[in-house]
Amino acid sequence: MKDFAGRVAVITGAGSGFGREFARIGAKLGMRLALADVQADALAATVAELQGQGATVFGERTDVSKAEDVERLGARTVDAYGAAHLVFNNAGVAVGGLAWENSVRDWEWVLGVNLMGVVHGVRVFTPILLAQDEPTHIVNTSSVAGLINAQMMATYNASKHAVVSLSETLYHDLRLVGSKVGVTVLCPAFVPTGINQSERNRPADMSNDAPMTASQAALKAQLDKAVSSGKISAAQVAEMTFDAVREDRFYVVTHDRMMPSIELRMQDVVQRRNPTDPFTYKPDVAAKAR
Repeated sequence: MKDFAGRVAVITGAGSGFGREFARIGAKLGMRLALADVQADALAATVAELQGQGATVFGERTDVSKAEDVERLGARTVDAYGAAHLVFNNAGVAVGGLAWENSVRDWEWVLGVNLMGVVHGVRVFTPILLAQDEPTHIVNTSSVAGLINAQMMATYNASKHAVVSLSETLYHDLRLVGSKVGVTVLCPAFVPTGINQSERNRPADMSNDAPMTASQAALKAQLDKAVSSGKISAAQVAEMTFDAVREDRFYVVTHDRMMPSIELRMQDVVQRRNPTDPFTYKPDVAAKAR
């Protein structure tokens, strides 16, 4: 997909972070925008900003973990624009701590947003893209946590690995039927996006009755520091992602310094050895995460 002017972009998690930057680039390219977020005020702010710049845009409050919400977003997009061309399944949340200390609600919330949000986006929008029989594209936001397994991030790692797996399978399935739909999986490391503050949008029925454990509090502090000190901006990641769409490139790994850790894990699998600490070759990263 190389032509963007007049095309329709659908973006979840558009109220902040990568989603907002995708929307800003889409507006500059002359795209018509269907924006979604669970946080109504943040979504409204993004819509108002882009409308002020003359963009054609609407916002739809959407909880991507709910099938009916994503189905409503798809219906409104087709009703408003008659098509969709570039779909960003981007909304994401995070919790951490030792694997056995995560509650059922932790798992349900993180998997509901990070995995099922992508599942619903693929299920709703892929048939729309296929029916148009023209170059279109799906971008699924995973994480470098979809390629390696850092300590104390079981729920997040599991959700993001599943997004990579879904995206790779989707790519193969679309090639199998000879479609013109491209697929990209975005795998960023620490970027100042606000994901470390995702608890602000956690539904009341998914909240924990017990206070955070020591491991959960420790990881929260580490992530706050790591995310806020990220050297690559959300805007830069968004530009990388649009470049990947233009080039029909599947993997977007935003931080080159993570590649040795990714390779290390792959070698663990190939050599059938026990998992290696992902920061073995990255002492600077491990130090910053402490």
